Amino acid sequence: MTLLRYAVFCGTGAALATTVAVTASARREGRSLWAPINATSHWLWGREAGAHGEADLAHTALGGATNLGASFFWGGLFGAFLSSRPPRTPIAIIRDAALMGAIATLVDYRLVPKRLTPGWELALSRGSVLFSMAAMASGLAAGGMAAQATGGRKNALSGGRRRRR
Repeated sequence: MTLLRYAVFCGTGAALATTVAVTASARREGRSLWAPINATSHWLWGREAGAHGEADLAHTALGGATNLGASFFWGGLFGAFLSSRPPRTPIAIIRDAALMGAIATLVDYRLVPKRLTPGWELALSRGSVLFSMAAMASGLAAGGMAAQATGGRKNALSGGRRRRR
C-alpha cells in the first residue's frame, strides 16, 4: 500500500507539473496552449502533431493520456525508490527527484527512439523542454513529500504502530 501511495502521489505531481509547464511555456512563446499537449501524440500521428494547435479528441486526449502514462511511469519508479527507504528530508527528496528528472531527460531525449520522446520539442523551444523536464522533477518531489507526509499522519494517528498481517 505504501508503494501505491507513493506512485500515485509522485505520478500525479509529475503529470500536473508537466502540464502546467508545457502550457505556460507555450503561452510565453506565443504558441497555442494545446500544441505541446497535442505534440505528445506524435508517437501515433507523426511530427505534424506538434503543429496542431486546436483541442481535439485525436490529438489532445491522446497526448494528455500519453503524458499521464509517462508521468505515472516515472512517478512509479520514483515512488518505488522512496517507499523502499526510510523517511527522507525534503532536501533529500528534492535532490533525488532532480536526479530522477535528469535520468528521465536522458532516457526520453537520448536513449529512446525519436517517436517515443515526449514530443514537446515539436512545439516548444529547447529551453522550454528543459524547463518542462525540470517541472516534472519538481512534481515528483512534491508528490514524494506529500506521500511521505500522508503516511506519517496515518502512523501518527495509529500511535505510530503498524499492524502486522
